[in-house]
Amino acid sequence: MSNATWDALTATPLPEVRRRAAVMDELAEVAPVEVSGARRLAWNDRGGQSAVWYFTEDGRVLLLTFDHESDLNLYAEEDFALQESFYDGVPESLVALVRDRPENYESLNLTDSATGRTIHYAGGVFWYDGTRWHVSDGLAEHCRREGADLFVESGFDYCLRAYRFGQDFAPEPS
Repeated sequence: MSNATWDALTATPLPEVRRRAAVMDELAEVAPVEVSGARRLAWNDRGGQSAVWYFTEDGRVLLLTFDHESDLNLYAEEDFALQESFYDGVPESLVALVRDRPENYESLNLTDSATGRTIHYAGGVFWYDGTRWHVSDGLAEHCRREGADLFVESGFDYCLRAYRFGQDFAPEPS
């Protein structure tokens, strides 16, 4: 799997990824949030696209992307089971950061009508294990099955464009 933005993200040291996420969070005027062992940083374009980062204390990361115009907008479909399948392959300790949690501007919840459990919606689910980045197995499988361009339909390309991975990124948080 190759994509210029993905390749650039995976080549960027984690402290720099975190710095860029903090800068973009501040520029988007999103308050950072502490979530059970993780710090949530987010960006949104105020038009339905977002990138949400969960940086854990042990050096792992959960990244959710969303493009409201994408075929992977499962919030519009209200398909809880499919949305939950996008998290397949992600360690449960990372998924726990977005399961049965309050929703927020960047991350609304989908609810399982049978159990009442919730999970944050995301067109893209990516994670860092402390050594390398991964695309969630469930998202990758769904895109293969549907013939969808994973990086476009997940919102990954659009949502991470402003982070300028692989390019100069000069702004500093104030």
